[in-house]
Amino acid sequence: MPGANSIRTLMLGLACTAISACATSSMNDEANAKHARNVILFIGDGMGVSTVTTMRIYAGQLEGMPGEEYILPFEAFENVALVKTYNTNQQVPDSAGTASAMHTGLKTRAGVMNVGPDARRANCAEAKANELDTFGNAAVARGKAVGIVSTARITHATPASVYAQTPERNWEAQSELSEEAIANGCEAIATQLLGYTFDVALGGGKSKFTDEALTAWQSETGGTLALTKDEMDAASSDAPLLGLFSRSHMTYELEKDAASSEPSLAEMTLAALNRLEKNSENGYYLLVEGGRIDHGHHQGRAALALAEGKAFADAVEAAVGAVDANETMILVTADHSHVFTIAGYPTRGNPILGLAIGNDASGEPSGEPILANDGHPYTTLGYYNGPGAVEGPRGAPSTDPTAPQQALVPTGNGQWTSETHAGEDVALYATGPGAGRVRGVMEQNLIYNVMIDAFGWERE
Repeated sequence: MPGANSIRTLMLGLACTAISACATSSMNDEANAKHARNVILFIGDGMGVSTVTTMRIYAGQLEGMPGEEYILPFEAFENVALVKTYNTNQQVPDSAGTASAMHTGLKTRAGVMNVGPDARRANCAEAKANELDTFGNAAVARGKAVGIVSTARITHATPASVYAQTPERNWEAQSELSEEAIANGCEAIATQLLGYTFDVALGGGKSKFTDEALTAWQSETGGTLALTKDEMDAASSDAPLLGLFSRSHMTYELEKDAASSEPSLAEMTLAALNRLEKNSENGYYLLVEGGRIDHGHHQGRAALALAEGKAFADAVEAAVGAVDANETMILVTADHSHVFTIAGYPTRGNPILGLAIGNDASGEPSGEPILANDGHPYTTLGYYNGPGAVEGPRGAPSTDPTAPQQALVPTGNGQWTSETHAGEDVALYATGPGAGRVRGVMEQNLIYNVMIDAFGWERE
């Protein structure tokens, strides 16, 4: 039997928990009663929970801290939920299906965008009969300004989910359409963007647009095409702005040189917000994607993914400081996770991109790498599959922090040529009017409802 003091302590703890929960519930009810004027959805592509944890340590260590105690900007948001990411036909999802779920309120197949699950991938005729309306279209119809920002190609799966309907995510350019798609009237994603009423779209992917199409868009809309940061900054706010800062995806943060003409994700986010604030009598919707977190993981190079994650966190921080918190709901989430893990009992503050160095018998740092059964050390970070795997006996891992991390299952020459996505839940962080609806464990398509409800729109 526990003693009286133990029971008293337990009851006090339960009471405090109840009071805290009631207070949080009351604040959420109050926040939910007010509608948002603006909604910003941040998607860290591939930013699973293990990536968030590692981003936290990485960012803290960049500031000279051990790292584990660091708090990323969105981790201070008062509402958090777990999100189930599967597609209707895949246990482990892709970005097209997950982004479509968030923008239509319905889960779909992998590889398709804003097309219902009855349509098969790459089948234009079936897609035409199963097109889904999008949150981006609803925003335009209700007089909201719309912005799209990504470090990936602006025609890539996540940014394209704002405006495009297609049964094949890889139909980014007209030249990539199949004969069946052309015969049945499907349009390339780039063509759909130029026909969409956006206020600002910033990212990579110029190679997906023909010069003739871009010239026609400028003539028809009076819009500005920016190819550099300076051109973005100098653009008039009186007309749409399309920024295409690279032929394909934008350059990794770690691989940019000092003379780079590409803006950072934070700079693009602030540029978009400045334009949207000026051009939005009725408020705005902004999607911001950290698209290259995912690409770094696919290469099995955690250093690339973490630097992109840090840039993503910086963009969230910039947005939080630039908007009216009483009018703007900000959501931060991932579309899916990666097979990425933190392991090996490294000592506190161990360099996150280094070898796993443990503690001695007294619990103090040993100063020596932990050895596996084969006598070799290993890195703290690793992947279940990917380019870092070896067939046969492994050697000592590279001490170059930008090299591919070690992996278990080789995928370089099989059906998949890179590290793969993972199927576990991802986190959703929320603040602002309507954010109290973010709680518990949610289906990914319910993020659409959270945004609809925040604006006070009726669900159809």
